[in-house]
Amino acid sequence: MITKGHQQSARCACPESMRLKTIHITGIFVYLLLPILILSGLGGCKKQEDRPVASYPDPVELDFDQIKERGTIRMITRYNSSSYFLHRGMDRGFEFEMVSRFAGDHGLKVEVILLGTDDDPITLLNRGEGDLIASNYAITPDRIPHIQFSSPYNFVNQVLVQAAGQQAITDSSGLDGMTISVRQSSSYFTTLQKLRDQGHNITIDVVGEDWNTEALIHEVAEGRIQATVADDNLYRIASNYIEGVQSGLVLAEQDTVAWGVRRNAPQLKEKMDEFMAEHFRIRESDGRVLRSAFLNVLRRRYFEDERQASRFRDRSFDMVYTGYISPYDDLIRDIAQEAGIDWKLVLAVMAQESQFNPNARSWAGAVGLMQIIPRFSRVEDEALLYDPEINIREGVRYLQKHLNRYTHLDSLNRYSMALANYNVGMGHIADARHLAVQLGNDPDEWENVADALLRLMHRKYYQHARYGFKRGIETVNYVEDIMNRYSRYHAIAELATHFRERSMDDAVSSR
Repeated sequence: MITKGHQQSARCACPESMRLKTIHITGIFVYLLLPILILSGLGGCKKQEDRPVASYPDPVELDFDQIKERGTIRMITRYNSSSYFLHRGMDRGFEFEMVSRFAGDHGLKVEVILLGTDDDPITLLNRGEGDLIASNYAITPDRIPHIQFSSPYNFVNQVLVQAAGQQAITDSSGLDGMTISVRQSSSYFTTLQKLRDQGHNITIDVVGEDWNTEALIHEVAEGRIQATVADDNLYRIASNYIEGVQSGLVLAEQDTVAWGVRRNAPQLKEKMDEFMAEHFRIRESDGRVLRSAFLNVLRRRYFEDERQASRFRDRSFDMVYTGYISPYDDLIRDIAQEAGIDWKLVLAVMAQESQFNPNARSWAGAVGLMQIIPRFSRVEDEALLYDPEINIREGVRYLQKHLNRYTHLDSLNRYSMALANYNVGMGHIADARHLAVQLGNDPDEWENVADALLRLMHRKYYQHARYGFKRGIETVNYVEDIMNRYSRYHAIAELATHFRERSMDDAVSSR
């Protein structure tokens, strides 16, 4: 469920003269909140000298044993083209894939908690709304009192980003007199404060919290701001599709990136540290960074393969700018609206059934985007079911029929029951509801029906069921996966709407 709420030796490839050795801090900016901000002005910027002392709630008592019992681990992250994003409607992201691997190792599913524009990750973590922060999150002095961190999984360097036409800054003396724009909550802000404390005449231009690093890099390229700061791995990718910028001085070396976890969750931290030890370690003999094959594949996919990484970022940008999740959004919206169904629920079913492949065909003979079984369809010619519009209409008709059976239920139970029917048919769900009653449970609560479906895999129960044995775990997982994806699509669509509206407001105010 989603709610809104690289280097080969950890060293920079820049020339020695371009490294600023006097700064050694930890921190990595959580970049790329949403790329749509590239299109809007920097309204709301202000000069600010000091970061206020943060106040966070005490952490709830919630550790790995409870997470394991729940069956899901909640990942707090931002929607961006590195940590978590949608690619052709499917979940992607460097941190998302790492957390998914960790979850899989422990038999858990991943629930994504998307940070909204005003959300603070530490607050959500300590309240128990999430279990870990995984968003290119750095170990910084101001965060350490409030949370603990896993062992690291990456090091990055902070670099100064300037317009290509400017004279490149190659030593710290060139910083004097510069105005550098960053978010106040970023580790870049801390770096610039340290430089200023060392006597450098730097003006720190604090921008709004809903600005991201790539948007600021674009502002540098357009000449609207003088400079910003970026992580070197992000800069390398961004410079492939943002022209007119250059990286200069290394402001901070080897910032340590890790997962954030509550201070009173020692079990979870231990499991995380064990996971990190399998995939990332530093060899004591020579300080060389050693990564697992899995982590190397992720690094190439999201950071080092420039063509692939740029394609991901283009997709992420398109989704936020246009609000489109799949190529079939307009068609789904129209058909779902006619049926009175939330189009994002239909979209989530489609992603689960076919991953948006109109030519998909299952071993059971289900075809097309919504995986329609021809013998249950009103369409006589099976070949027509490969037509996206016809297939979607059949799928929506079928889904609507099941939704109409449960109009007396709240939306969560109604959607869950209808999805279960869509997956396995009315007969097996009727068996499960009947068993729930026999067990003294409310058959209108999906949790009770899910429990009954699991029981119906055992002979003790299915021998008395009208429709017999069914692998109920598959249906339970099917419903959970679609409801989680539906929540993700809903949250992301809200974020996209917010930023499109903001962009229009900024465009009007700038006239």
